[in-house]
Amino acid sequence: MTTRTELLERTPRAVLPKQGEKVLCAVSGGLDSMCLLHMLDAWCKERGGRLVAAHFNHRLRGGAADRDEEFVRETCEQWGIPLTVGRGDVREYAKREGLSVEEAARTLRYAFLRRAAEEMKCERLYTAHHADDNAETVLLNLIRGTGLRGLTGMDWERDGLCRPLLGVTREELEAYAARWNVPHVEDETNADPEIAARNLLRLQVMPLLKELNPRAVEHIGQAAQRLREVDRSLEEEAVAHAAQAEVREGRVTLPMDALAEAPEAVRPRILLRLFDLLGVGRRDIGAAHLEALMNLTRRAAWEKEGRLSLPHGVTARYGRGRLILETRPQDLAEIRLLPDSPLRWGDYTLTLLDRRGDGEGIALFWREKPGESPAVTVAPCPPGNRLTLPGAHGARTVKRLCLDRGISPEERDRLPAVYVGGKLAAVWRLGVDTAFARSGGLPWFIKIEETEKQIEEDGHDAQ
Repeated sequence: MTTRTELLERTPRAVLPKQGEKVLCAVSGGLDSMCLLHMLDAWCKERGGRLVAAHFNHRLRGGAADRDEEFVRETCEQWGIPLTVGRGDVREYAKREGLSVEEAARTLRYAFLRRAAEEMKCERLYTAHHADDNAETVLLNLIRGTGLRGLTGMDWERDGLCRPLLGVTREELEAYAARWNVPHVEDETNADPEIAARNLLRLQVMPLLKELNPRAVEHIGQAAQRLREVDRSLEEEAVAHAAQAEVREGRVTLPMDALAEAPEAVRPRILLRLFDLLGVGRRDIGAAHLEALMNLTRRAAWEKEGRLSLPHGVTARYGRGRLILETRPQDLAEIRLLPDSPLRWGDYTLTLLDRRGDGEGIALFWREKPGESPAVTVAPCPPGNRLTLPGAHGARTVKRLCLDRGISPEERDRLPAVYVGGKLAAVWRLGVDTAFARSGGLPWFIKIEETEKQIEEDGHDAQ
């Protein structure tokens, strides 16, 4: 005889709510989440636990989104399940943060769910991701380009987020909803393959794979599980090698031998572990950064010193048989430039000249009033400030100009910006504002040299 909790029996017991535990279930109103809510309600009641539902209105589908919210409210009231609701302007957030609508929706949704779980004092948060979702995630990561981690699929549990339906297919959930008369609403956007890559994969690709093998979803999930075990083993070995690192505030030092002795497949993971130990985390550290780091360490065989700039303001360097990652940000203040007086500013040396100098630099023109000489200063440039470059149609923000030129936020924040009389005149590597680019005024030239980066030898390095 089937029961409301039968499908949950496939889940590792540690993932399911414990006796008397209070948990939160994310509910969109769709079939998957309504089935999970129905199952968890029975599971918690049998064990003296408490269940809370949470719904987030993305405000992306007008009246349909409000309809879904009202449906969830009415159903939770009928089932006697407490509900908390959140709302957010996803499109406005996506525009402000430079994200896709899908990324922005996910960010706001999970921020709300975790906040709700904390406020409601729930031990864990449950979502209705199932076996088909997991298979789709593996395939999407594969075709987009991924490392081993991306092929491991979803975890049953991570950081308090539980997915108890990963062993259950969408077809089984449909049968469950029919068997127990579980109500749900349909998101019409899920039926449009042009809205999202996942829709295209679910609606057109997965059916073809199931024609080739009806157990395609199950087999992809099994492969992901095996790869997850391999991934876990490699990570444990990386942690063991990284344990040789010396950690100080803003600095991590690892003997080069610890890296050289590790298997090739483990070395990038050791490097990622160093970012964890440094306290900046792994976010934004991609394959290109890891490869650059590996190349840096390989050069240690014939070069005494080397240096590399990385995201989060991290500098990697090697010397005396050790790899060092450190964050020692230099405060870049506004400083006045004086004629013929070289000024060291960040990674650059700037010299203000009343003539064209040798090498690279910035040529400026401005008119001076009798008895006045406007101050020429160098300072960081807020990314929201604007430049009108010659030939451009209007002003553009420094942030956008840097994005167009492939200049990272870390590089952007350290570029010297030149101000004349308090007005932004130019930003190095971007160009000169049209107000200071026309001839006819007094010509000035700011010579700019990138300072040679030398490895610092301090008392610790000499040990």
